[in-house]
Order: sequence, then structure tokens, then C-alpha cells
Amino acid sequence: MLQNPQVLRRSALRLLRGAVVIGVVTAICYRAQLSSAATALLFLIAVVLQSLDCSFFEAAVIAVLATASLDYFFTEPLFSFAVSGPLEAVTLVCTLIVSLVITRIQSRSRSEAAEAKLQRANMESVYRVSQELLALAPPTVAGSALLQPFLSAFGVAGVCLFDASSLECYKVGSSRGDLEAKTRTGFISGQNAIYPEFGIVIQCLRARDKICGAIGFEGLRNPQVTAPALASLAAAALERAQAFRSATTAAAHAEAEIMRAAILDALAHEFKTPLATILTAAGGLRIQGSAVPEQAELAEMIETEAARLGELTTRLLRLARVDREELKPRLQPADVAELAAGSVRRFSRLWPDRKISFRQQTEVSEARIDPELIGLAVSQLVENACRYSQPDAHVSIEIGAQEGMAAITVWNDGPPIAEGECERIFERFYRGTEAQRTAPGSGLGLYVARKIALAHGGNLALVNDRRSQVGFRLTVPWSTGGASGAEREL
Repeated sequence: MLQNPQVLRRSALRLLRGAVVIGVVTAICYRAQLSSAATALLFLIAVVLQSLDCSFFEAAVIAVLATASLDYFFTEPLFSFAVSGPLEAVTLVCTLIVSLVITRIQSRSRSEAAEAKLQRANMESVYRVSQELLALAPPTVAGSALLQPFLSAFGVAGVCLFDASSLECYKVGSSRGDLEAKTRTGFISGQNAIYPEFGIVIQCLRARDKICGAIGFEGLRNPQVTAPALASLAAAALERAQAFRSATTAAAHAEAEIMRAAILDALAHEFKTPLATILTAAGGLRIQGSAVPEQAELAEMIETEAARLGELTTRLLRLARVDREELKPRLQPADVAELAAGSVRRFSRLWPDRKISFRQQTEVSEARIDPELIGLAVSQLVENACRYSQPDAHVSIEIGAQEGMAAITVWNDGPPIAEGECERIFERFYRGTEAQRTAPGSGLGLYVARKIALAHGGNLALVNDRRSQVGFRLTVPWSTGGASGAEREL
């Protein structure tokens, strides 16, 4: 409303100037006694010159005034608005039509020139914003630093960004229309929005067909054209920042894994030397005939426990190596039943308070595997079954066929694993809620066992279909194409 008086004043001045020009042309032509045709051409020139900086309405008023002057002063009968003949009428109508057409063309050309100038200015501003965003160092492409180029290049009152990855809202500049709340609402709804009463426009940010945030502008000129381009720049900058954070996190994890593997290797090798010494000394004490029965029994106990520690250290090294390396199994025909039976015998000695059994449900049990790796995987499954079960619990190993593959299933007594953890227990370092309460562990066993199975072209899956038992089934390809028939138990 404050600008209306100024606009009206400028329009009135242009109309007055046009009337003066028409009056001057009329006076000159009348004194020179020019014909109506010559005078009409001069009036056309005057109207065209006036329309260079006038609106269509103003130029049209001047054109009508020029036509009226031509009719009154130069068309018979003079000093009246009557027309004596058809030629004079045609002259007047043509003069008016030509004046209006020229005025319209000139007004449209001026409008298109102004629009082109605005578009060029917008493109230059967008280019400047993109340059400033690219110049930002990756760690600073976030928060308020990301919004400053938009604020300075376009002269908006305020800019607000909602980052979906961190669920944080950043704002620079000022706002009278609660820009932050409207930007957050735009992200939640997933829809672009315009609030004309506040001069606010909201654009959702999309990266690979997924909404990654929203950006809002207050006081942005020509928002229908510039807002989508600015939103694309903001989305690209936001994705760049997220990629940098992901790369930094991945690099930190990789470095931590290298350090962890080095520490595990160092500790395991440091353990092996004293354990070998203890085993040698305990064996010597046990072999000496002079030792009393009690001493011989203690020496045998030391030797057994030292051997067990040595085996655990070896397994720790193997688990760490398998975890960090790309597996390339050395496939050869091997009897999976023999591997499973060996694990039963070994863990029956290590866990005498568990009832470990073995059952073979097929005649053929030969598969193409890497015996060392599959032995490690089966040992890990049997050890987990013993560790996470109660004393006197039943642990069973079954050899069978599953969808044309050899299947080794390890069962133990216990409640089913929670549905939300059925896949997560195979993730690296993840331990289920019940497992954390029952026994200590690293969270690597199932991850490594599945990695071994996948490297053989098989899989490791949870079997949760028995009410009082939990099973893990490891599948590998047969060496001969299948198996059937008989059962045997151990």
C-alpha cells in the first residue's frame, strides 16, 4: 500500500509528458499546415517514443489522445469529431490500431527484456552460490555455513534448512513468519509449499528419489524459477556432507579394525610361548615316575587346561584372520559327518556337563568344502550351543539334506531367539540380549561362521521352529549332487 501513491504519481507524470508531446506535435503540424497523412505519421512516431518507458495502459491513452487530435485538428470537418468521408475514417481507425499494436509489442518486448535480465541475474546468483558451496571445505558443509551463500547471493531475509540425517534445523537471517516451523512441516509432509502472505517458499530436498531434508526461503524474488534450482544445490551439498561423514567414519572403523587385528595377533602370539612352556613342564612332571599320584593328577590337569588355552588362542587367531580377510576356500571332497563327529568328541571332553549327541540322517555325507574353515564354523556353533545352555542341557548335531545341499544343524535347549534379533545376531560384534546375560563373548562367532558358509556357496541360518530348542543350520554343496537314506547316531 505504501508504494501505490508513488506508482500513481509516476504514471500521472508519464501521461502528462505524453499529452505535452502530442500537444507540441499538434501545434507544429497545424502551423505548418501539414496533411492528415503526414501528421498521422508524426503522431505514430510520438506514440512509439512514448511507449518505450510506459505501461500498455499509459501508451494506449496517449495513442487515443493522438488519434483524437488528428481527428479534431486535421480531418474534415475541422474542429469537430465528426468524419466527413470514409477515407478519413479509415485513416483514423488505422492510426489508432497501428498505435495500439506498436504499443503492445513495445510493452511486451520491454517486459520480456526485464524478465530476461532477471533470469540472467538469477542464473549468476545461482552460479555464485554453487561456487561458494564447492569452495567450502567438506567438514564445514553443514549447518549455518551451508546457508550463508544463499543468504548473501540472493539477499533474502532468512534461509532455513532441515537435515533429515541429523533431524536438526539450521537458520540464518531473520524471519517474521516462523520459517523454521514451516520448513520442518514441509519435510514431514513431503510437499513443497508457498506462503504468499509471508513471502515464504518451502522446497523438499531429494537425493536419489529419497527426501533428505527441506529448505525454506523468506523474501526470495521469483521463487517459482529460482527455488527449485536452489533446492537442488542444497540437496547436492547436503549429500556431499553426508558422504564425507560416511567416508570419515568408514576410515576410522578401518583404522580401528587394523589396530584391533594387530593387538589380537600380538596377544595371541604372546600367549602361545608361555603356554608351550607350561605344557612342556607339565608333561615332564606327569611322565616322571617319582611323582606321587596327587602330583601326577595336578600335572595332568595343568597340561589339559594349558592345551585348552592353546586351542582357544589358536581359534582366536583364526577368527581374527577370517574376519579381516577375503575368504578363498580350498575346496576338496571331505566327509562333513567326520568333521561333526570330531567336534562332538572334542566338546564332550571340554563340556562334560552337557549331553552332546550326533545323528546322521543321510548315507552320503561327502561335500566339497575347505575342511579347516568348515571345521572352524562347526566348532563355533557347537561351542555357542554349549556356552549358552544350562548344565545337563542337550546339544545335538544333525547331518542331513536341505534343498539339495548338505546341512549341518546344531541344536541346544533354550528359549527361541527374539524375532527382532533373528538377523542381527549374524552381524559383526552384535550379541543378543539373552546372550549378553548368559555368558561373555565377542559377537564374532556367528558372523565368521556365516562368512565361511557364504564363501562355500551355502548359508548359515537360524532355525527357530522348535518351542524348547534353538538351532543353527549350516549348508554347503554336496560333492556328488545329493544324499538320502539311513541314519546313524553317535
